Amino acid sequence: MEELIKILINGGVVVMPTDTIYGIVGQALNKETVGRIYKLKKRALEKKCIILIGDWKETNFFGIDSSEFKIPGIDEPTSFILGNTAFRLSKNIDLQNLLKKVGPLIAPSANVEGATPAENITEAKKYFGDLVDLYIDGGEIKGKPSKLIQLHKDGSVDILRK
Repeated sequence: MEELIKILINGGVVVMPTDTIYGIVGQALNKETVGRIYKLKKRALEKKCIILIGDWKETNFFGIDSSEFKIPGIDEPTSFILGNTAFRLSKNIDLQNLLKKVGPLIAPSANVEGATPAENITEAKKYFGDLVDLYIDGGEIKGKPSKLIQLHKDGSVDILRK
């Protein structure tokens, strides 16, 4: 855990289990790290990535006041788009503790654009090789991406992914 925290705080990129599937993660407030993740994934810059947060107040770092939205309590992993950015408040205690130490993490799935998300570290290494600073092996993960819900300030919602 200490090595993971050190790498993330220093702008590194890590493939690790999230609360849903393997993600390729880095500090969301570090522009170089975010750019590196987009390059590794071969992802178009206009396509947004989910940001894992430890507290809804952290949306303020991105110029979004979460108190302007009605955020429902949901038991399963769900990402909410507030404005034009998707956030997920993890219910996983280990991930919450990590986020408290390193801040918000950009966390798209661990795959190159258009490929299926890695279900284990071997698959992730086929995508990224030694271009990632650390791999955290959580075994086989056959999860699915989180639900994705667009919230509007008027209280209406659009379910974009179930």
